[in-house]
Amino acid sequence: MDTTNAIRPVSPSIDGVIREHGAALLSYVTRLTGDRYLAEDIVQETWLRAWRHADRLTADKGSVRGWLMRTAHNVTIDQHRSRKARPTEIAFEGEVLTNKAVQSAPSDDVENRMVLNELLEHLSPVHRRTVVEVYVTDRTVTSAASALGVPVGTVKSRLHHAMRNLRGRFAGGALRAA
Repeated sequence: MDTTNAIRPVSPSIDGVIREHGAALLSYVTRLTGDRYLAEDIVQETWLRAWRHADRLTADKGSVRGWLMRTAHNVTIDQHRSRKARPTEIAFEGEVLTNKAVQSAPSDDVENRMVLNELLEHLSPVHRRTVVEVYVTDRTVTSAASALGVPVGTVKSRLHHAMRNLRGRFAGGALRAA
C-alpha cells in the first residue's frame, strides 16, 4: 500500500493559502477582536487548523477564504468564552490597579450572620446541627457524621431535607412567615 498520498495534503500548499488569504484573514480578525496581538494568535491557530484539515481547502469543496474566515471566527468565539470562564486578570494603569480585591465590610459579616441565624431558626434541631456542621464549620459529610455520631447516609438525608425545606420556605428570596 502506498502511504505517500495519505501524508501529502490533496489541497494546495498551505504556504500558497497563507500568501493568498493571510492579509485579509488578519484584517478580519483584528476587526473582530480590536486587538492586533490577539488577532495574530487567532490567525496562527486558524493556520494550524487549516494545516490539519488541508483536504478541505479546495475550491471544489467551497470557498477557501470562507472556510478560513469561519474557522477564525470560531476560534475568536472560543477564546472569548474561555476568557469569560477564567477569573479576570489584573491590569495595571500607571500605578493604580483597576481590579482590586474586594474585602467585605464588617457590617456585611454581621448582616450575613443575622440572616443565617434567621434561616436556621426554621429548621428542626437535628437538621440545624447538621447544616451547621457541614456548611458553617466547613466539614465533609464524613467528618460531620463522626462529630454528630450518625451514619454518613443520615447526614446526607438531613442535608437534603433541610435544604429542601429552606428552598421551599424562602423561594424567590423573600422570607415567608412560618
